[in-house]
Amino acid sequence: MQEALVAASGAWPREGVPDSPRAWLVRVASRRYIDQVRSDVARRRREALAVELEPPPGGTPGVPAVDDTLTLFLLCCHPALTRPAQVALTLRAVGGLTTVEIARALLVPEATIAQRISRAKARIRSSGEGFRMPQPDELEDRLVALRNVLYLIFTEGHTASSGEALARVDLSAEAIRLTRQLHATDPDARGETTGLLALMLLTDARRAARTDAAGALVPLDDQDRSRWDRGTIDEGVDLVTHVLDRAPIGPYQLQAAIAAVHDEAPSTEATDWLEILGLYDLLGRLTPGPMVTLGRIVALAMVEGPESGLVALDRAESSGDGAGSALADHHRTWAVRAHLLERSERTDAASLAFAEAARRTRNGPEQRYLAAKAESLRQVR
Repeated sequence: MQEALVAASGAWPREGVPDSPRAWLVRVASRRYIDQVRSDVARRRREALAVELEPPPGGTPGVPAVDDTLTLFLLCCHPALTRPAQVALTLRAVGGLTTVEIARALLVPEATIAQRISRAKARIRSSGEGFRMPQPDELEDRLVALRNVLYLIFTEGHTASSGEALARVDLSAEAIRLTRQLHATDPDARGETTGLLALMLLTDARRAARTDAAGALVPLDDQDRSRWDRGTIDEGVDLVTHVLDRAPIGPYQLQAAIAAVHDEAPSTEATDWLEILGLYDLLGRLTPGPMVTLGRIVALAMVEGPESGLVALDRAESSGDGAGSALADHHRTWAVRAHLLERSERTDAASLAFAEAARRTRNGPEQRYLAAKAESLRQVR
């Protein structure tokens, strides 16, 4: 409640006292409370696992030893498991994410993740191998899984899959902290670790402008870019610039480069969308996936116009593979379609698409923003 009062003391003089001050305070206080509970639960889970899975003395060369959390992540990336199973188990056991959150992060059904985690535990038991630190020849494979885990934790923190807050700063801040430590102790895989750190910094730099004082979502086009953290942007740009010059190109580096183009642009209109489109083309060849496809469609629409984007979106959704199905079911696909329809001045269809996107998301600020867009377009009719 004290934090809610502090927020009110900053917001109300600028924006006026809300119609229901009590409800405003309760809503903001509830968000702060939920974030704290989630953080405490994740911390206790890590502490309990640390006792159960205490690593052997001495350690392994090249393994991060700065923080017990990184050690626990590496231990959970068990060599008897496939990489998808390593990632799912680590996110659940140490990362503090629920089965539902992991399923949404990986764009697979919740039942699939529950089975994956259950089978991973059974596989470890049947393998007869205890949790142990990786040997030098196993380290790179585990680091690939570890980077994926840190990326997914950050992603859930940047935009929560559910709840009344747009972001979970406890998760994104922890992911950045651990990635900094990995970057400092990971000389053999510095290229992609550097790319991952740069991506997180360049994305997190926009956090302050993504919501208003009441926690409502502010889309990229409308954000006050003077509120972006320029020091963090400079650090991220420097990291990605240097790593692209001296390391093999990887997907995190390309995503960081895309984020850098956004962060260095003075406005949406002045953004070099042609460069972003080229970067997405490269990213799609390295690591194709539904969200990469969706990002490329947005860039294509900015370069060639909304109708080209709509044609590409229809083609991607009807592709018949798993990516097409994941796109068709995702609220961000409906939101992109809605924005493209709005730009094409197809108001009725855009309103329906915004409403469908709002129905499919469980994130409160996203849902309210999308529903408000749907209503505003209905009124235009």
